[in-house]
Amino acid sequence: MKCYKKFIFIILASLILSSHLYNLVNADDSEVDDETPFSYKEETGKGPSEWGKISPHWRVCGIGKLQSPIDLLNQRVQVLPALGKLKRDYKPALAVVKNRGHDICVWWRGDAGKMNINGTIYKLLQCHWHTPSEHTFNGSSYEMELHLVHLSSDGKLAVTGIVYEYGRPDPFLSKLLHHIKSLGKEEKEVGIVNPGDIKFGSRKYYRYIGSLTVPPCTEGVIWTIGKKVRTVSREQVRALKEEVHDGYEKNARPTNELNGRPIWFYSPFHGEN
Repeated sequence: MKCYKKFIFIILASLILSSHLYNLVNADDSEVDDETPFSYKEETGKGPSEWGKISPHWRVCGIGKLQSPIDLLNQRVQVLPALGKLKRDYKPALAVVKNRGHDICVWWRGDAGKMNINGTIYKLLQCHWHTPSEHTFNGSSYEMELHLVHLSSDGKLAVTGIVYEYGRPDPFLSKLLHHIKSLGKEEKEVGIVNPGDIKFGSRKYYRYIGSLTVPPCTEGVIWTIGKKVRTVSREQVRALKEEVHDGYEKNARPTNELNGRPIWFYSPFHGEN
């Protein structure tokens, strides 16, 4: 068993290293921080299929082979217990809520904690929402997807995604809703925000190598997608849609080809959740 785990980790390390041959991730390649000339509507001529032509810096949006989001199809998934439990260590920190035009974002000004992936520390920077979900499961999408964006000391990115369906209000969004509704086109200081209030609800998750889902679509991003579908209220989703700029109410990029990439799935032993 030890030899098996060692072999699997060698495969994972090789996968991560090889993904960087396509596009090295660094701080300069992080996602756009405000509304730029891209759209989610194809009829504008600036929709997702045209992102790679809008700017030379966004070329990989059109030609990349490791693009996100993807469809998490059961037949493609390989169960890999050796991935291990997620190692997250989040803590409360000062934050602002920002309207970036194409989405609503919580940006932590202080140290909000970290995530440990294969011994590399990724500092939590921000979270934001997409409506509907960007990743799909066997071809089906959900009402919303939350992304937690992390950055390592050497400029590499790791993003965690959680999907939501309509139901009971999401507790994390509930604490921010009044700030979001009064945000307008500015950013707003909201005091201490605890990212630990963002719940996975399960230890099961998917893992693959992909990209940012907005320009510049930087590749080499380590994606972790929670298996559990959480709930969000219609009022909460409506508030997010009403505050973004016109035309960005539906801010989900279509899924991309897998291009032979493996999708790993972690499920704990002995009936753990």
